[in-house]
Amino acid sequence: MVTKDNILSALKEVYDPEIPINVVDMGLIYDVKIAKDRAIIRMTLTNPSCPMGSVITQMVKEKAESVKGVKEAEIELVFEPRWTPEMMSAETRKKFGI
Repeated sequence: MVTKDNILSALKEVYDPEIPINVVDMGLIYDVKIAKDRAIIRMTLTNPSCPMGSVITQMVKEKAESVKGVKEAEIELVFEPRWTPEMMSAETRKKFGI
């Protein structure tokens, strides 16, 4: 059975090409829901005009779909609430002196 933790673990392998931090620790993943063999991922970007936005969302989709038991991943890209550095994991904020 697929769990939210399975998906988040896989997404920790997806990095913003411009920032050496994975999308989970960056705080870009707002929610993950599982509906049978489908993962629904609510996420954001650091900036609505991020030039790598389509690349990052495609990588998230592909990585989620690589999890055993997931046949399809749906990405819901949102910009509310707006991303801020405070959304990073505590460990990541500490690493970058935030």
